[in-house]
Amino acid sequence: MTVQALKESADALLREAAQAGDVPGVVAMATGREGTLYEGAFGVRALGEQAPMTLDTVVWIASMTKALTGAAAMQLVEQGRLELDSPATRWVPELEKQRVLEGFDAAGQPRLRLPKRPITLRHLLTHTAGFGYDIWNERILEYQRRTGLPPLTTGKLEALKSPLLFDPGERWNYGINLEWAGRMVEAASGQRLGEYLRQHLFAPLEMNDTGYKLTPALRARLAKIHQRDAAGALHATDREMPQDAEFDPGGGALYSTAGDYLKFVRMILNRGQAGGRRVLRPETVDLMGRNQMGDTPVTMLRTCQPERSNDAEFFPGAPKRWGLTFMINLEPAPTGRSAGTLAWAGLGNTYYWIDPVRGVGGVYLTQILPFADGKSLPLYYAFESAVYRAA
Repeated sequence: MTVQALKESADALLREAAQAGDVPGVVAMATGREGTLYEGAFGVRALGEQAPMTLDTVVWIASMTKALTGAAAMQLVEQGRLELDSPATRWVPELEKQRVLEGFDAAGQPRLRLPKRPITLRHLLTHTAGFGYDIWNERILEYQRRTGLPPLTTGKLEALKSPLLFDPGERWNYGINLEWAGRMVEAASGQRLGEYLRQHLFAPLEMNDTGYKLTPALRARLAKIHQRDAAGALHATDREMPQDAEFDPGGGALYSTAGDYLKFVRMILNRGQAGGRRVLRPETVDLMGRNQMGDTPVTMLRTCQPERSNDAEFFPGAPKRWGLTFMINLEPAPTGRSAGTLAWAGLGNTYYWIDPVRGVGGVYLTQILPFADGKSLPLYYAFESAVYRAA
């Protein structure tokens, strides 16, 4: 299949999904090491409105933020300003206050204990520190109810006091780890995370439409987040990330475009090189893309907030591990991606993959809740498969 054939097949696939109402709007792009292979946008930015989905539409990329924060942390590791295996309290002393939640007593009060070992940056980047998310953990929801701890979506620093669910290093559990990694970036650099990212990652990559703040220029191209109801119908909402947050969440609050994020994907494919600029050392990118967890598996995310997420797992049953901020599939996937491909996603059904073996990667953006949507996720898989048929 040629690039022209890819355009025809991917265009037809995405256009049909938008016209059928499976998604309100979608932007998808694919790249090789040398440049863009495909780009397409279909549907509308918000149901009930006229503005079309365009290649430069701005969306909330949610947990696709994590890989960007991880890259920032690894820049500082290269410089000796952060270390992967030293206690993270060296940079963020407030982590000393973290305790492991063992349960609740007869009066409903949390039973907490000291962790057996200190949290490290490696734990945070691999989601093995012990933290969780309220979306996928009932114990954290109960802790919030019992103590009044605000949820992360409030943008309050207090939300980071969520307890550990197990001792650091014991297993994988998806959680607020990259929020703490972002705090380490701030401590080591002396800059707020958004400003560090802008100066040291976004500017070199010319990611000019990526940031925490919705400027008037970005808001003019913003797609609305849609909620799927119990009957399967989509409804546009006014949901946004807090624009007055007390801190810049390293795990999930950035806004961006498909074209901007594709530049990051291409930089990783090129082992840290973007045009004539070196963003990360080749050996750093290689390290980020290697399994950092041994035999510890990545497991299904089982929802306890079904309005925000379905049960979610990429390629259920296939073995997956975690590198330094990337999920890694250990076997070839049905879409065509190679073993060793790096990938993850965002809560609003935004997805990316980076295949260093085949030298191809891509970005797929919709704005739908809950996560792992029954129509958007299969559409993403179908787009990825179309790219591999062409490649």
